[in-house]
Amino acid sequence: MILIFGGTTEGRIVCGVLDESGKDYYYSTKGAFQELEMVHGKRVSGAMTHEVMRQFITEQEIQLVIDAAHPFAAVLHKTIGEVTAELGIPVIRYERRYSERTGQVIECASYEEMIAKLETQPCHRLLALTGVNTIAPLKPFWSRHESYFRILDREDSREKAEAAGFPFDHIVYFQPGEDQELFDRIQPDAVITKESGESGFFDEKIAPALAAGVPVYMITRPALPEHYQYVYGPVGLRKAVQRLAPDFFPLKTGFTTGSTATAATMAALHALLHDGEALEQATIILPSGEEVELPVELVEPTEHGYRARARKYSGDDPDVTHLAEIYSEVVLTEEHSGIRFLQGEGVGRVTLPGLGLEIGGPAINRVPRSMMEAVVRRAYPEGGVDITISIPAGRELAGKTFNPRLGILDGISIVGTSGVVKPFSSEAFIASIVRQVDVALALGADTVVINSGAKSEKYLKGAFPELPFQSFIQYGNFIGETLEKLSTLSVPKVYMGIMLGKAVKLAEGNMDTHSRKVVMNKEFIHRMATEAGCSEAAHSLIDGLTLARELWNGLSPEDLDRLMLRIVDACYEASSRLVPDSELSLLLIDDEGNIRYTYPHDFLSQR
Repeated sequence: MILIFGGTTEGRIVCGVLDESGKDYYYSTKGAFQELEMVHGKRVSGAMTHEVMRQFITEQEIQLVIDAAHPFAAVLHKTIGEVTAELGIPVIRYERRYSERTGQVIECASYEEMIAKLETQPCHRLLALTGVNTIAPLKPFWSRHESYFRILDREDSREKAEAAGFPFDHIVYFQPGEDQELFDRIQPDAVITKESGESGFFDEKIAPALAAGVPVYMITRPALPEHYQYVYGPVGLRKAVQRLAPDFFPLKTGFTTGSTATAATMAALHALLHDGEALEQATIILPSGEEVELPVELVEPTEHGYRARARKYSGDDPDVTHLAEIYSEVVLTEEHSGIRFLQGEGVGRVTLPGLGLEIGGPAINRVPRSMMEAVVRRAYPEGGVDITISIPAGRELAGKTFNPRLGILDGISIVGTSGVVKPFSSEAFIASIVRQVDVALALGADTVVINSGAKSEKYLKGAFPELPFQSFIQYGNFIGETLEKLSTLSVPKVYMGIMLGKAVKLAEGNMDTHSRKVVMNKEFIHRMATEAGCSEAAHSLIDGLTLARELWNGLSPEDLDRLMLRIVDACYEASSRLVPDSELSLLLIDDEGNIRYTYPHDFLSQR
């Protein structure tokens, strides 16, 4: 069993991740007023003393604790640290992102230090953005100087302010987006805040004061227990839970070849810049912005630079590259000033257009390139860098893929749009879809938006911001099995987002669209074009296709409308029979994330 301590934005994210397992867990908050959306979580309210926490963890057989509480809940953090250390229980800290300390803000380690610095300034009118719990410790200042405190508009907050004796005519209630208006109205001599991080809107809070040249004082966040293990987002959380509580998630996630190559690149560059120092874990930045750590197996010097090796772990997805060794050699060069990618052993070479990559260059897709560029430029902002990716088993592995049909020769591609591998090819994955739909329905959703992966899901979330995030479920390649499961769960409305590569396969009746099982059928696209009344120019374009997405830019507007509407209709015909009792809508998404064609054809205008 897992025990979460929360009550903040981070706690809600943790619940969302753990709910994907379909297993029970406990969620502890100090008060009972926070609104939480949990399906499998059991709410525990009330502050826990050392003995109460120890007893609860022991009696409920807690194997893992996740601390997602506010960074300034110092007493709680201390208690968690002491109890878990005594019992030998691991702790994951779901940490916020914090702004870099640049010197623009005056740092204070305590309220006493802050008061002393305010008196020295001196400050005659203070705007406090530190919350209601700081009214009492700051009383020695506000009892002598005009001060305004912004607090939450809640009864318990008002009770605390009243108990401290603070004048209510100097209370300001929090309203989102009103930082500038509040600053202009109060016109303070100084602003104080806590180091609350991105989810605490730290930068937004202090922006008006910094722009006006008004001093900002910040209480720095307290230190956390030494044995905490840190994660900074949902991917890192799930990986940590998989490691520390292996039986909690029935299905394990992994990382893409792009993420693995990025980890090797980061380790090689670090050694190059730090006299050969070898990292055992390399920090990379996922496309979502989350930082995660991947293991590195080897770092060694080469003739001109350093190279490192990382191993691709696909989790429970039976990908052909699972456990493949991926090397990255990094060399600094004066031949150019940018970042150049070179083809190493086992990495494919691009020979056909349509992939968005240079003909003759290495088959390293755009997102992995961006990931490697990001970690390089963070450590080495300027100057020429050559990156050579190698996969010793790449040539052999390429024979198990359809790369040759795409004009990728001599090896495999470095791919991945999210940086994460979700297992899309097992019974456990299909079971996880059922759990996700259960969560959405339990939260009162009447609409489920199914989509192929991270890229299309991002687009669809932007198109339907009114829907809860639990309504968005990835089907991977298993369209047929997903729809069949939705049918048994009586989902009122199903929106299916699909991109063109999968759409041309689905239109032909392929309910499993994985490239290992089915590839784009040009003859079928010709047949669709004929039925749609497309021109001869359209057929000529189809003859030369490498990837279906080339149709977006290659067809005339008239041919594009005719063909895409026919494809959408065929997708609906293939899918609707599997969900006869649901209202099904098809949404065809282009490469820029726009919903371009739908079934019904007037779907967008009727919303």
